[in-house]
Amino acid sequence: MHYSTQIKPISYLKANAAEVLAQLAAHREPLVITQNGEAKAVLQDVASFEETQETLALLKMLALGNQDAAAGKTKPVSEVVARLRAKRSNT
Repeated sequence: MHYSTQIKPISYLKANAAEVLAQLAAHREPLVITQNGEAKAVLQDVASFEETQETLALLKMLALGNQDAAAGKTKPVSEVVARLRAKRSNT
């Protein structure tokens, strides 16, 4: 994906908001909005935004897991399974 093809000035967004939203939904590519020649914002469709947020959440969980493993905060799988089975039998 080349962001250089998806750059529009803010005046274009103001004049063509409905069209811009339709293109975002159809193509699912972000649009860089410029103001006075400088990139100021990035627009993307809601589905892409939600996917990005889910991906970031998963990456954060992986990073936290790696930190726990590096800090020695791990337990043998047999211990975890035994604890889960004990909880299950108590309910």
